[in-house]
Amino acid sequence: MASSDLNIRQLILVPAVITLGVTALRLVGELNNWAPALFSREAGGGGAIVGISWLPIIFGVYFALKLAKAGHGPANGWKVAGFSLLAMVVIAIGMAGASAIGSSPALPLVGGAIGSVLALFVLSKGWPELFKTLVVYAFAARIPVVILMLFAILGDWGTHYDAPAPGAPAMAPFVEWIMVGIVPQMTFWIAFTVLVGNLFGGVAVALAGKGTKQAAPAA
Repeated sequence: MASSDLNIRQLILVPAVITLGVTALRLVGELNNWAPALFSREAGGGGAIVGISWLPIIFGVYFALKLAKAGHGPANGWKVAGFSLLAMVVIAIGMAGASAIGSSPALPLVGGAIGSVLALFVLSKGWPELFKTLVVYAFAARIPVVILMLFAILGDWGTHYDAPAPGAPAMAPFVEWIMVGIVPQMTFWIAFTVLVGNLFGGVAVALAGKGTKQAAPAA
């Protein structure tokens, strides 16, 4: 499929701006001790409602329907969703396998990172156009978080962006940023974003009956 007419940057622009806005709102809410259910300061985010981890559900569907309408749809939406389930298994195996090797708290992180990279490879085989779009969106969403975490850790802001994981050993700030910022954000959370978006996007086009439809060539 020719992809010269697929402008990924234009497709993700508004979702990326919305995501950045949610990240900024989350930070302001935590710094001002707003409702914990909405702006949890616990390590990992505490499942707070205001956050960007839910957005791939919405934007995965948005990207999928936009791509299908433009003639870049998949052959089978259910098959696309199936690749997400397989990718989940790959990540789980990576983390479980690393944990089985030893008790070091760094092992699940390493296993999750390796599993995430392999999961992205699996996801790339399902719906390439959606995969590329979600990867670009994922980096647009997560790079600001990585930068924010650096300042939060160095400044000890008391937010979930700098909260150490339970049982984590004491580390120098820069090392902590690498271990809890760069590595998980640039591996697991990238894979998570693509996986979730791919899952819901595949289901959306399947339910909408959007099979393979190429854009009609210009007369």
